[in-house]
This record gives sequence, C-alpha cells and structure tokens, in this order.
Amino acid sequence: MSATTASPAAAAPAPSLTSVFVRLKLSLLRNGLRQSGGRTAAYILTIVFGAFFAAGIVLGFVLLRGNDDADTVAILLTGALALAWTFMPLFIPSGDETLDPSRLVMLPLQPRPLVRALLVASLVSVGPVLTAVLVVGAVLAVAHGAAATVLAVLAVPLTVVTCVALSRAVAAANIRLLTSRKGRDLALLSGLIIAVGMQFVNFAAQRLGRSGGLESLEPATAVVGWLPPAAAIGAVDSASRGDYAVAAARLLLTVAVLVALVYWWQRSLVRLMVEPDGSTIGAASDAGAKEKSAGSGLIARILPGGRTGAVMERSLRYIWRDPKTKAAWVTSLAIGLIVPLFNAFQGAGSIYFACFASGMLGMLMYNQFGQDSSAFWMVAQTISTPADAYAELRARAQALLLITLPFTVFVTGVTAGVLGAWDQFPEALGLALGLLGAMVGTGALTSASFPYSIPQDSGYKNVAPGQGGLAWMSIMGGMIVAGVLCSPLIAATVYLHVSGRQSLLWLLLPAGLLYGALLTFAGLKLGAPRTAKRLPEILAAVSKG
Repeated sequence: MSATTASPAAAAPAPSLTSVFVRLKLSLLRNGLRQSGGRTAAYILTIVFGAFFAAGIVLGFVLLRGNDDADTVAILLTGALALAWTFMPLFIPSGDETLDPSRLVMLPLQPRPLVRALLVASLVSVGPVLTAVLVVGAVLAVAHGAAATVLAVLAVPLTVVTCVALSRAVAAANIRLLTSRKGRDLALLSGLIIAVGMQFVNFAAQRLGRSGGLESLEPATAVVGWLPPAAAIGAVDSASRGDYAVAAARLLLTVAVLVALVYWWQRSLVRLMVEPDGSTIGAASDAGAKEKSAGSGLIARILPGGRTGAVMERSLRYIWRDPKTKAAWVTSLAIGLIVPLFNAFQGAGSIYFACFASGMLGMLMYNQFGQDSSAFWMVAQTISTPADAYAELRARAQALLLITLPFTVFVTGVTAGVLGAWDQFPEALGLALGLLGAMVGTGALTSASFPYSIPQDSGYKNVAPGQGGLAWMSIMGGMIVAGVLCSPLIAATVYLHVSGRQSLLWLLLPAGLLYGALLTFAGLKLGAPRTAKRLPEILAAVSKG
C-alpha cells in the first residue's frame, strides 16, 4: 500500500528551473519590500519617476511620427540604451543580485538551463519593463504600414531580450576582474570615462542645437542601424520604406547576435563554475610593512586631538585606501571640475556652473555610515547620547570640508579665469558655498534616515541588493531639498541683478558662507538625535552587503 501511494509523488515532475528562478526573484522582491516602509516607499517612487520619464519619451516619439528625423532619433536612442545596458550595471548602483553568477557556483546546475532561467528572471524587473516601453515608443515613431507593424511586434521583445542578454554576458565575462581588488580600483577609470563621455554628448547636443537639424547625425544613424539591437529598430524603419530585404537582414542580424551573446554567456558560466579563481593569487605583498608607522604620519599631526581628530583621520584614510570611497571621490572631483571647465572653454558656459562641483562633492556626505559596513558596530559602541552622535557627524563633515572647501574655491576661480568673469567671482563662490553647506546638512540627515550598505566584495555594485531604490531616493531627495534650501540665495542673486544693484553682489560671498555654515550646523543638530536613536536600524542597514 505504501509503495502504491508513494508512486504518484515519485512520478510528479520537478518544476522547471526557469519557474523556480522567476518565483525566487519575485519572492526576494516581495520580502525585501516587506522589511521596511521606507524601502517600499523608495521602490514605489522609483517606479513612479521611471514611469513618468518613460511616458515623456514615448510621447516625444509619438510626436516625431512622420518627421524626417524620426528614424535618426529612434535608432540612435536605442543604440544609447543598449550601450547603457552594457556598461551601467557594472559601475552604477544596482540591486539585482543575478548580475553576480559566482554565487551560483556551488549549486548543481547545468549551464544551458541556468542561462535560460537567469535570462527570464532578469526580465522580471523594472529596468526591462521601462526599456520595453521606450522601445515601443521608438517603433511607434518609425513603423508605417502592415509589414512594418508585423516587424515591430517582433522587434520590441527582441530588442529588450538582446539588451538584457548583453548586460548579463558582459557581467559574467568580467565578474572575476570586477570582484578583485584590481577591478575595484579600475572603477575609478570608469567614472572618469563616464564623466568625459557625458561632456562629449553635451557638446554634440549643443552643436546640433546651433545647426538647427539632425542631418549631421545621418552617417552615425547609418552605422548604428546595423548594430544590434538598434538594428531591429532599423529593420522596422526599412520595412516602412519598402526595403524588405534590408529589413529582413537587419532583423536576422539581431537574432544572430542574440544567439551569440547567449552562447558567450553560457561559455563564461562554464568557465566560472569549473575553473579556480586566481584573481587573488599572489596578492600578498609587503604593503603592510610599508605602512607600519602610518598612524603617526602627517595627517595625525595636523588634525585636532580627541574624538574629532580620530574620526577625521579615519574618514581621510577611507578616501585613500577604500576602493569604493576612492572611486566616489575621484569621480566627484573629476566631474565637478570637468563640467564647468568644458562649458567655459566652449564659450557657452557660465560661472554659475561652478556650483556643479559643490553638488557633486556635497553628495559625498550622503550615506556616511554605509562606508563603515558591518564595522559600524564599533562606531555605535561610542555613541550613547545625541551629543556623541553630533560629535561623530561633525567630525565626518569636517573631514569632507577639509577637501571640498578649497576645491570649490579652486573650481570657481579657474572657471572665472577662463571666462574672464572675475567680477562675478564673489557671487558665484557665495552660491557654491551655500549649496555645499546645504548638501552637507541634508547629507547628515539622510545618513541617519536612509542608510544603505555598500558591498565590499563586489566591484560593480555600490548598493546592496534590495536597497537601490532607497539609495536613489536618499540622493535625489537630499539634492532637491538642498536646492530648495538655497532658494533664498538664488532669489537674492536674481533680485540684485534685476534691480540693477550689481555693486552689492559681493555681499553674496559672506552671505553664502554664513548661510552654508548655518545649514550645515542645522543639519548636524537635526541628524544627531536621529542617529543616536536609530543605531540598531543603521547597523542592520549598512551590514547587508
């Protein structure tokens, strides 16, 4: 009887690996949102902002329908989207743990079913959905006729799947490098490349605006239109023009590239699962001996004594030694200098672009406790009252201002020199210092209210899984609040210019300095009691990585 009753259970088919991964992805998402109301709110706000952005892009594509430049915009934006899918997940904060396939090495999984399951599970996310919406807008702009409509139905999912497969294949092929110490140091270069690339895009956009048309982009469109997955959008455009042979060739080329990407991804997974990790072989060196007496160096001698000096020294050593902190600082310093200077050299800039440096550097005050990771418990042991928390936050802010204040003055001065606008230097510096103070003050508050973990064992992620929306809400919310707090200075600047009282604009320098110091003091005072009250929550949040 027992054998008879057991046979149906034994004969029951096992669930497919794909369905297991999809359910696991949904469960991780659901359980992550249940952990805190703040995370749920951050996730919802991320979806809302993404939906509004995607809706605006789609509306723009619809308005372009029938325009001669619709194919140029649709193809080039799809190419830029694919480029973002290729590189952004490696260096931009992300909460998708499936980017790191090394966590699946110990599981008894075959490469082919694993690739299929990971690919389908990767589509269950906000990013692919928003990508699909943008691609739908692109095909709406170029699809005309029955044949083009049929190809559009095929091109949309093909483009989205190709983008996701491209992202996963690149991540799997480089996972050993990106999780090594060398790879984490290479993230510094990636930030600079992104910063310079954004400026080239800015220059191109301004040149196009002066030319009054997109004819100069037609050669680039002709090339990108044959590069998958943008080739799928090019196929829809070719079908609309009646070039059915070209349309079929572009679509088949996209399919072939997708197959090649999946094969490359599978080969990378095989190597990852069967080959030993040699990324850390030979990593031992005498670096520790060289820094044997580092504690009594120049930094320790010039800083104040007591808790303030110790916390400042620790923060400064994080900047020099920790790869993630170093990458953030180098990127912020580079972008803060590149943006105003590039615009000034182009002749279309303004001295007020120097405030961009204040914004970039002020963001470094955000999530101060995340860089401590699980070691924050040692900091928490020293905080028992709001006064202790205030001393901790104040010392961290002083360490940040030790670098950011002279750098802000330097960027403003160089920008004024390039533009020949030394008469505007006091007012621009006053606005920059006011913004810096607002960013530091809001950073102290968000560090206590929205802490998140910075994984130390991953070179491509700056946010622990499930905390990406929380990080973006912390940064974007703090920046918006800082901008609102600086509105009195902005209003005073506009008023003095409009009323013709330029002789009083120099007063904005001491006003901005004092106002920024006041905002910093207020932020530290408001953040201190919240920090002392939420020590267990902060420790739990920053220890997830």
